[in-house]
Amino acid sequence: MMLNVIDIVVPSPGESVSEAQIASWLIENGAFVEKDNEIAEIDSEKATLSIVAPVSGTIEILAEVGKVVKIGATVARITAAEGENVPDKNAVAEPELVAENTTASPNRNIQKEDEQLKLTPLARNVLKGGGFTEAEFISYLKKHRFGVADVKDFIENHNKPEPSKQKTAPARIKTEGEMLEPMSMLRRKLAARLVAVKNETAMLTTFNEIDMSAIMAFRSEHKDAFLSKHGVKLSMMSFFTLAASKALSEFPQVAAQIHGDDIVKFNFNDIGIAVSTPKGLMVPVIRGVQTLSLVTVEKAIAAMAEKARSGKIALADLQGGTFTITNGGVFGSLLSTPILNPPQSAILGMHNIVERPVVKNGAIVAAPMMYVALSYDHRVIDGRESVAFLLKIKEFIENPLLLDSENGSITNLLEI
Repeated sequence: MMLNVIDIVVPSPGESVSEAQIASWLIENGAFVEKDNEIAEIDSEKATLSIVAPVSGTIEILAEVGKVVKIGATVARITAAEGENVPDKNAVAEPELVAENTTASPNRNIQKEDEQLKLTPLARNVLKGGGFTEAEFISYLKKHRFGVADVKDFIENHNKPEPSKQKTAPARIKTEGEMLEPMSMLRRKLAARLVAVKNETAMLTTFNEIDMSAIMAFRSEHKDAFLSKHGVKLSMMSFFTLAASKALSEFPQVAAQIHGDDIVKFNFNDIGIAVSTPKGLMVPVIRGVQTLSLVTVEKAIAAMAEKARSGKIALADLQGGTFTITNGGVFGSLLSTPILNPPQSAILGMHNIVERPVVKNGAIVAAPMMYVALSYDHRVIDGRESVAFLLKIKEFIENPLLLDSENGSITNLLEI
């Protein structure tokens, strides 16, 4: 009897990614696996994805945990169970992380010779939000004179190794008391991006402090009713996210980005929320915050954070973004200078809330205070704008009812 053996290959997590790392096997070598069950997790420089079994059968693992493999490489084989319906092609279906869809939409007006120029669905939506068609964008690309920044971006994102860099230093010999573990693909990419930010931007940071008395009293009074009505906790992050969106609407230059020789501005606020995960920092993006209420922002943040920490985040969830917020205060940080999340030009850093002596109405009193920091690219954002933007954040947080632009109502803001 002929056995049907199915190759398990590494699926692509997205454009310009050529290799990935085996993060973990969820089953033992030689075990029987059921069809559509998750069998492995793979880390790439962009995200973590799962591989599922295309058929039921006995698995043979060919690549150990920690090994870096090429996209499309065979990492396991499954000997299909008797009577199993074997697919025609020995490949796993592309995971949810791959958000590519190159099928032409009915309203595309692009000449035949341009068919090789394709936009991702996310990019197409951003373009549409800016009031332009895909044909207009491709026409712009043809006429655009690309600069040094474009070339550097191409080199960085196409991962073409230089022969001279392939000769790495001799492997470190582990001594007694030391433990070596391979750096994940995600952390490698993060490290490279952080160094690039320091070298390629004119990053400055401006600071301020916020009296958190009003918002803490506000949350303490209404948190139970909010949780009961909406099923999520009322967190500080949702207030800061909504405040940032409203401040960005007044100071759109803070969300502008450099692309080649141009500065791109946006009429929407897609705000990334930095989330610490066991595999590194991830920044899922909340789309169109300028159209959302405090409740929908809170639910979106909770859902994205859970997906990131559980390893179920999709690549589309991490793409784009016009501004980022990070909260080092949850770990006890009193003050820091957050680093930019390229290609964005600004990031807001929240910190620990500490009771400090402050002057109110001529008297020294203890108040819960938070230092906030705005790191920004001085090539795009002037000092006046950065300071004014941070002051606007301070104004909204110290007077949370201002976040309800209609009538400053608690009931309206919290929808309770």
